[in-house]
Amino acid sequence: MSATVPKVTATVRIASRGSLRPTRRAPEIRKLLKRDERGLPIPHVKNLILRDTHQSRLQDHYFNTLQDDLMYMTYVHESAPRPPPRTVRLAYDPEDPYTKNRHNPPVGGSQIGKKLPPSSTPQNVVQLERIQIHTMVKEALNSKSNLLGAIAAFRAISGENLQGGGIHTSEGVQIVRAKKTVGGWSRTGTPLGVKVDLKGPKMYDFLSTLVEFVLPRLREFNGILLPGSSSNMQTPAGVSGVVSFGLPPEAMGLFPQIEVNLDSYPKGYGMHIHFVTNAEGQGAQNRARSLLSGFGVPFIRK
Repeated sequence: MSATVPKVTATVRIASRGSLRPTRRAPEIRKLLKRDERGLPIPHVKNLILRDTHQSRLQDHYFNTLQDDLMYMTYVHESAPRPPPRTVRLAYDPEDPYTKNRHNPPVGGSQIGKKLPPSSTPQNVVQLERIQIHTMVKEALNSKSNLLGAIAAFRAISGENLQGGGIHTSEGVQIVRAKKTVGGWSRTGTPLGVKVDLKGPKMYDFLSTLVEFVLPRLREFNGILLPGSSSNMQTPAGVSGVVSFGLPPEAMGLFPQIEVNLDSYPKGYGMHIHFVTNAEGQGAQNRARSLLSGFGVPFIRK
């Protein structure tokens, strides 16, 4: 019995000093992380790129279903080759030294509204190229710090950051500045608002959120207003494949990214949304609206 007492005592002494589990000191960071021109640390891993974890549902719907339907709806059969384009005659002789620096408009006015659409092929079916969202903040004229709320809100609903995920083409949320001086209101270079361009999967994710969560819960919104049946579609807006509409400030709080933490955004911002497609020529506006209608964007005619 006397031989076992010192062993118990020794064990108690070791336990009183610390843990019985063998440990080692944390390794010291010998090299500090390098920092870029903005002061942000540069990781040791080079060319860090974040790939998409899953395919966008709307993007898959377009390539599997909607693309074939649009090809069938917008196909125009041409039995003969197209005639060569008409030579545009200028109002003044461009070789005349007396009218060389004068504005030389074409005879017969602008031909933008008379431009024919490209021939119908599977390669030029109308598709969505990008979505641009922008808003104007009048309070930014007094202090540019008033743009912080709009920048944070646009980052939340779009998920875009400058070169985020290693994508060098991602421009993030951009500040819109005045292009000219307006007396008593703004000067050249004054911050006026923010904008963001969405491309790829994030474009389809934003469109899905807009159609499924925002527009159905927006009060007094029956759809995007269409022009009358007797309106002229040969205007520059009619032959462009851009569909635009605006949303009130109440729509900002209906986005799930904002609604989950609404107290962090004390002010709502209205926005203009531009859907840019590859449609061009006569009937481009109708083809762009058919594309958005296939994605679930509502339209209404009064």
